[in-house]
Amino acid sequence: MKPTIGFVGLGLMGGSLSRHLLAAGFELIVHDADPDKVEAVVKAGGTAAGAPEQIASQVDIIVLSLPDSKVVSAVVNDALRLFEIGRQGLIVLDTSTAAPAVSVAMAAKLGERGIEMLDSTISGTATMCAAKESLFMVGGTKEAYEQCVPLFAAMAKDSIYMGPSGTGAAIKLVVNLVLALNRMALAEGLTLARKAGLDQAQTLDVLKKSAAYSKAMDQKGPRMVNRHFVPPEGLLGMQYKDVQLMLELGDKLNCPLPLLSLNAAALAAEIAKGRDHWDTSDIISYYDERADG
Repeated sequence: MKPTIGFVGLGLMGGSLSRHLLAAGFELIVHDADPDKVEAVVKAGGTAAGAPEQIASQVDIIVLSLPDSKVVSAVVNDALRLFEIGRQGLIVLDTSTAAPAVSVAMAAKLGERGIEMLDSTISGTATMCAAKESLFMVGGTKEAYEQCVPLFAAMAKDSIYMGPSGTGAAIKLVVNLVLALNRMALAEGLTLARKAGLDQAQTLDVLKKSAAYSKAMDQKGPRMVNRHFVPPEGLLGMQYKDVQLMLELGDKLNCPLPLLSLNAAALAAEIAKGRDHWDTSDIISYYDERADG
């Protein structure tokens, strides 16, 4: 018998993940601050929670698809009230990008009530998530992970068990670091190509067929070539928040991250222009303004 799932957070990623679970035959009880998003999932076969705290007593596994660890903490403490009414054996999947130490602390605190928490981070854009092409990277106990493998298989193309609590959060920062630098390198290369008189679209095609290829070229290349930053698929402001987490982890571990520091400065310059809600491909504007200034 399949477990009953509670799902909190039905935004771009959460909406897709919840629909994948419904398509796989899981029973879903859902909650979101936006009633329209709840209604959309209810129409797809989900059930709306009467109140957030009712979820904990009705489900076997809770999936949290929330913006950051502060929101996760608020939902776990205040909305779901897991520390008051969460039952032993409940499993919580936190898909947010967080500092590893925060994930470890939350898992330990929930563990005192017999609740397992897995930092279940996701690699993939909203489009990839909708197409079930994303990847789950999971930290926590191996036993809890194995219980949730059918859920991960329903929501994504693959899942990888990384190790104890915090390792899922840590690998997400590593993946996002490399991805951020791939985007920046692509923007820099396209800018040099433009200044050298090369066609942008043709340059992107060459790069995608060359040894320089990266997935960022598929995801962000066309947006950079066409300067198509709105509506966004991934927010520049959210990327900057993630970069700050990476830099903080680097400082804590005495690990130099010089390239990431340059990326942070470029993102900060774009955010200062009010572009935090633009797509992450807007990084090329940082180069445009300096190359043409």
